[in-house]
Amino acid sequence: MDLERTVDVVLAAVSGTVKTKTVAETFISSDYGEFTVEVDWDYLKREARDDSDAKPHLDLLGSAATLLVPIEVVCPPIAIDKLSILDALVRGLRDAGAQGTENSPVAAFGVHINAEIPSLDAQIVDAYLKAFAMLQWWLVDAHQVNMSRRLTPYIDLYPEAYLLEVAAAKDQSITQIIDTYLSSNPTRNRALDMLPMFSEIDPERVKSTIDDPRIKARPTFHYRLPNCQIDKAGWLLVDAWNLWWVVEELANNTVALDELCAQFLESKRVVMGLDRALWVKTVDTWLKEKEWV
Repeated sequence: MDLERTVDVVLAAVSGTVKTKTVAETFISSDYGEFTVEVDWDYLKREARDDSDAKPHLDLLGSAATLLVPIEVVCPPIAIDKLSILDALVRGLRDAGAQGTENSPVAAFGVHINAEIPSLDAQIVDAYLKAFAMLQWWLVDAHQVNMSRRLTPYIDLYPEAYLLEVAAAKDQSITQIIDTYLSSNPTRNRALDMLPMFSEIDPERVKSTIDDPRIKARPTFHYRLPNCQIDKAGWLLVDAWNLWWVVEELANNTVALDELCAQFLESKRVVMGLDRALWVKTVDTWLKEKEWV
């Protein structure tokens, strides 16, 4: 799929109109908000925005980029009860020949979920971080994350030492939560990238550790783990969302969250650390007992 063809599909699916466009990105105005279709290559986007002089090489670069660089469709904020509007978009892209994760060992096609957090209070942020930390290994298996994506740095998991810190943390301030995160995860390349949210809360604190213009402040998580299987008949975005929903369930159940964190800390072996396979099995059994999966 090239940029122009993808734009046509988005326009048809959401009844939008083109607002502005370059060879690298197109902004589409719709009743649901602004959609962006872009070549996921920062250099090309920067060059295309700078129209101070003629750059005939950009068309060639744009055409070449579609062979290696993903085309990304970025949605506006959409309420949960309106998410079904994206089903038509998925079907349209599939019918037009869009390819998914398994079709490219280098592009690392994936689905990113930017779920809004209910509150930016320290207690809520801590609960969600704890929930994801306890579930991250299980989620890799549950999503059946493609090996080509596991080998890229883009969706690296939180290190084990950080998981233990998060599980054991009590009554932290938001400053302490951010500092602990940045100390162990000074990068955008995480399956759950918290930098956009922390930039919303305390932008200067984040910039002091990682000053990256690609970090866009917003009161949401940036969940990057799911594969994109848009080329497979019957695949829907809800498949990825329903697994993220397990994190939501756990984060909003204080008793269950405390129980799982305690089990996690107790499972640490003095010399060898945590047994990832055993923990995944423990979590899977635990979730089934609670009928969350």
